[in-house]
Amino acid sequence: MLTEPAPIALLAAKQEITEVLFRYCRGLDRMDRAVADTVWHPDGTADYGPGYRGTAAGFLDFVWGYHAGLAGHSHLVSNVLVEVDDAAGTAASEAYVSVWLCTRPADGRVTDLFHRGRYVDRWSRREGVWAIDHRTYVGDLYREVPRPAGAAVDLSGRRDGTDPSYEVFR
Repeated sequence: MLTEPAPIALLAAKQEITEVLFRYCRGLDRMDRAVADTVWHPDGTADYGPGYRGTAAGFLDFVWGYHAGLAGHSHLVSNVLVEVDDAAGTAASEAYVSVWLCTRPADGRVTDLFHRGRYVDRWSRREGVWAIDHRTYVGDLYREVPRPAGAAVDLSGRRDGTDPSYEVFR
């Protein structure tokens, strides 16, 4: 007879998965590739629609180059739903994401790009570690907002290890 997994174990798995989602955002926004590389299993895959379909490592290479050309960016995950099959060591999740990208214009005219979508992920626990096997990004809304000519880009957050958060998270 199968026994139900302990509620504490399910809550712990859901929290671990949620923190991996948050680490993805931190890895991208701080341009910390070592952090971003922990999100998928080495054989993980990503489907971001026509823009990218392939390996997770290839996706990170692709998005890294794109983000490096931006003045700034912020990824915010919310509404995280996780279903865990503890016995199988698998899970599924849907997380809403709000993304704000700030261009670095050659002509001096900044454009803010706003994306709203969802990360629909399949997970597995390997050697005690939860990571993504496959991600499908579902884009729900998109908006471009040009800033007035000469508008400043004032960013106090940094996209490297000098960001103030690294003083508290070591």
